Amino acid sequence: QVQLVESGGGLVQAGGSLRLSCAPSGRTLSSYAMGWFRQAPGKEREFVAAINWSGGSTLYANSVKGRFTISRDNAKNTVYLEMNNLEPEDTAVYYCAADSTGVGSIGRFMEGPDYWGQGTQVTVSS
Repeated sequence: QVQLVESGGGLVQAGGSLRLSCAPSGRTLSSYAMGWFRQAPGKEREFVAAINWSGGSTLYANSVKGRFTISRDNAKNTVYLEMNNLEPEDTAVYYCAADSTGVGSIGRFMEGPDYWGQGTQVTVSS
């Protein structure tokens, strides 16, 4: 069983930056595709960004493209989400997710990750 632990959330003013981290307990992530989703109050959970097993391929939601960067350090077994130029509309609980099938591709990840973290709150004030 993989447990994903997010960190790095918090309160920031509009235009500011935050970096989220996701690390697993109990297993290495190096062969998994990984990604981030978010859920704002009263809204459905939505896709934010994904990265393949090697870090050589990434995918972003249009709403964050150019502002957010997903990356991974397999040596540190950690995935990151660098968020710049944050907007109040980015306020949400951010969830790390993993696809454990071993294929490691974004396409497989987008079919539905099978492991989720507990989430970390990001609040952007105007």
